[in-house]
Amino acid sequence: MAYPTAVNNQITDAVTQSNVKVVGEAPAFAMGSMFQAAAHSTGILFENAVSAQQQQNSLSQAAANQGVMQIYTVDTTAAAGATEKIAQTGVADNLTSLMTVLKAFKSPYGS
Repeated sequence: MAYPTAVNNQITDAVTQSNVKVVGEAPAFAMGSMFQAAAHSTGILFENAVSAQQQQNSLSQAAANQGVMQIYTVDTTAAAGATEKIAQTGVADNLTSLMTVLKAFKSPYGS
């Protein structure tokens, strides 16, 4: 020791050694604290992912339910007419009707 003190050298040596022990352990405790914080953050991340999946499942079930409800509430006659217009399946019927109208206007005197 550089300066003589009134305290016993054994006491100052014990205090110094415990201070060195605390300073030596500090990096290990800091790393342990960092790993613990990272593990906690990862746990929260997975909890949020599970929650998002559950909410997505609820939304998809609601959307499917809404779609089925819309299918069951469609008027069948209107749906048939719309299907005929989209598929153009009534072309033959239209031609037959047109031929009937043309025959009605045919002159009784020939051509």
